[in-house]
Amino acid sequence: MTQTGMFTGPSRGLAGKLSRGLTSRRGARISLIAVLVGVLALFGLLSGAEAPGGNAQAPATSESMRASELLAIFEGADVQPVLVVATRTAGGPLTQADQAALQALAPQLTQLSDNEATGPMLSDDGEAGVLVVPVNAPAHSTNTDSATADSASDAPTTADAVAQLRADLGEHEVPGLTMQVTGGPAFGADVAAAFDGADFTLLFVTILIVAILLIATYRSPVLWLVPLTVVALSDWLASLATAALGSALELQFDAGIISVLVFGAGTNYALLLISRYREELLLTDDHRRALAAAWRGSAPAIVASNVTVVLSLATLAFAVIPGTRGLGLSAALGLVIALGMVLFALPPVLAICGRRVFWPFVPRPGQAPKRAGLWQRTASFVVRTPGRSIIAAGLLLAVMMTGLAGTTVGLTQLDKFRVPAESAAGLETLSQHFPAGEAQPTLIVTQSAQAGDVVAAVRDIDGVVRAHPAGETKNGELTKIMVTGEYAPGSPAALDQVTQIRAAVHAIPAAEALVGGGGATDLDARAGNERDLLVIAPLILLVSFVVLLVLLRSLVAPVLLLITNVASAAAAIGAGAWLSRTLMGQHALDAQVPLLAFLFLVALGIDYSIFLVHRARDEAVAHGTRDGMVRAVTHTGGVITSAGIVLAAVFAALGVLPLVVLGQLGLIVGVGVIVDTLVVRTVIVPALFGLLGDRIWWPGGGARRANDAAASH
Repeated sequence: MTQTGMFTGPSRGLAGKLSRGLTSRRGARISLIAVLVGVLALFGLLSGAEAPGGNAQAPATSESMRASELLAIFEGADVQPVLVVATRTAGGPLTQADQAALQALAPQLTQLSDNEATGPMLSDDGEAGVLVVPVNAPAHSTNTDSATADSASDAPTTADAVAQLRADLGEHEVPGLTMQVTGGPAFGADVAAAFDGADFTLLFVTILIVAILLIATYRSPVLWLVPLTVVALSDWLASLATAALGSALELQFDAGIISVLVFGAGTNYALLLISRYREELLLTDDHRRALAAAWRGSAPAIVASNVTVVLSLATLAFAVIPGTRGLGLSAALGLVIALGMVLFALPPVLAICGRRVFWPFVPRPGQAPKRAGLWQRTASFVVRTPGRSIIAAGLLLAVMMTGLAGTTVGLTQLDKFRVPAESAAGLETLSQHFPAGEAQPTLIVTQSAQAGDVVAAVRDIDGVVRAHPAGETKNGELTKIMVTGEYAPGSPAALDQVTQIRAAVHAIPAAEALVGGGGATDLDARAGNERDLLVIAPLILLVSFVVLLVLLRSLVAPVLLLITNVASAAAAIGAGAWLSRTLMGQHALDAQVPLLAFLFLVALGIDYSIFLVHRARDEAVAHGTRDGMVRAVTHTGGVITSAGIVLAAVFAALGVLPLVVLGQLGLIVGVGVIVDTLVVRTVIVPALFGLLGDRIWWPGGGARRANDAAASH
């Protein structure tokens, strides 16, 4: 089989030199030492890097963020109210003794918190009372009034203050009363507490999953340790490098997702290389020559798949949501590191270990190639009956897409967390006896001269319980107005109320009013995520199309593969949304899930297309397009399925984290990767090749021209 290109060719060119340098007896040792020295140098250089904290939910230019910046200049901006909700443990109205005990508790809390506690404020039904206790915490840093308060940057101070308040309440219990601490700072503290040890748990679960699946794939007590060590080293280096990048560019991102991507993609690359290595060992006694040939044969597909995902992630640089933008750049860097380690660290280790690393099932020349009969039979059947295969698989995807019907986007404050928390329980209690908006007031910053007009305009809006001035700046130019609504935070009614408030205050031009607070931040975050989806999804498709176009030198194949991947992604999102509703009781997707799920499903799905179709193109040179596809599925069916299972399982590990958004993302991507592996790559793509034959390579000619060239020589 003759191959051309930078990474191919039997022994000449750059690929030949690299493969020999990485696998020869002397070159493998030198290469491994060079890699280790480079990695150790980077560890030393980056050891002190720490990613900046922050979890801003809304675009930096949004009205809520601009209001947040102004709110930070008000006196007492570093003091935030925490609500203590008191109810009778046995139920029923608060007695006079209960109310007196709460009144006596307020001065004690004032003394302990160094801020004046007020209350109790009694509910209309008389069954609950609320004490307002200001605590010292960073003010309005990004989204402190929302359920996803800035746990990374302000959580230590907030968490300490809330924890101290809860401890103080424990020491001053009122017999017969249950007291729950809730409100924005309490939510932020509970999120921080929920994440205690979560990174270690995610890493442990991810490594355990990868180890188990590699052992099952290789059936060797030794071999699995080699790729796992290389990928784990990649993740360690990526965590430091992304922290340094985040610090330099002030990026916000979720390190857990990056770790999952590095482990998932790095393991996939290793599986592809080692699978090709095993094939080559059946053809030659020289394991170094086999490894060099495997490197040249698999490197183009590995690089192309990496470039696809990296460029797709890079499109997130155009996102307006800070966390989305930061995730794109940081994850792209992490995957580049994973690529480098697999291509340049893994081969020297395999070369030094030799074929004995496959013990006890050591592949040797003369053995029958271990090709799963199931894959060959399936591919042959699909290629012979392409029409029926496409219809059957298409119907399955269509059924999965029906899950999109009734799917809504945007979680309420209570729905964003998977773990139980006192702040969430307290908000539910508060909502039963008071207007639910008490826990998350809307904040307006306006010119002081127009403050009265703004208050009057807001009070006329349906659902507004009260609106009143809550402070002025030192120079008296600006006034803060607090608006309490009756609707639950994050609910459609609450978001619509924010829109009405904005319309009312913007109708007073001289006020120059800005509407902020948790509800406004939530509204702006949803708008920002919707904008990002509409802008970035087409860019992801464009990147994937260009990579396929360059790799396959065809127009028809990239178009069909991209259409298939988009259909598969839509089906996965539909199925994941349905499973979230029916199995987990999550009635909506988080606002970030559609874009991130689409990105990972399309980009990672294209990975498997590249693995398969690149091999099919090589096989078509000698066997024709249809038989070439059958042989490609036969050779790669097992490794692609293993890679898909590994990636799906690794993404499923996100479910151990407390945020619903990560659990939903892991579920959807996991389902999508499995469907993509077993349905798209096994049925639809081979069926398309069976249906079109050589026309799939138009206008490049593909296998036909390659066969002509081979015949002429």
